[in-house]
Amino acid sequence: MSQEQPQTQATLTNEAEINNSPLLSMVVEKDSELKDYLVEYVGTKLDEESVTVEMITEVMATEFPEFVLTVAEENFLLGYKQGLNDADELSERETVTTE
Repeated sequence: MSQEQPQTQATLTNEAEINNSPLLSMVVEKDSELKDYLVEYVGTKLDEESVTVEMITEVMATEFPEFVLTVAEENFLLGYKQGLNDADELSERETVTTE
């Protein structure tokens, strides 16, 4: 009698699937002075009437990379810190449960 080993299936994810946030494709409404400026600027730059968040992000990354890098870096560090906190909390819960 042979024991069957449980099989694990690897999931392949490509970059398009990872970066497919509905917020990126959202058309930006001009409901503040800054948004109005960004939409007008990006719309003129890309020759588009409807400007999405992704378009603004691309233009900002090209023309003001220091700003986008700072926001991305802060987001990464906060996410990393949250992951460490979650791991510590899970470890503490497992320790209490096993005692």
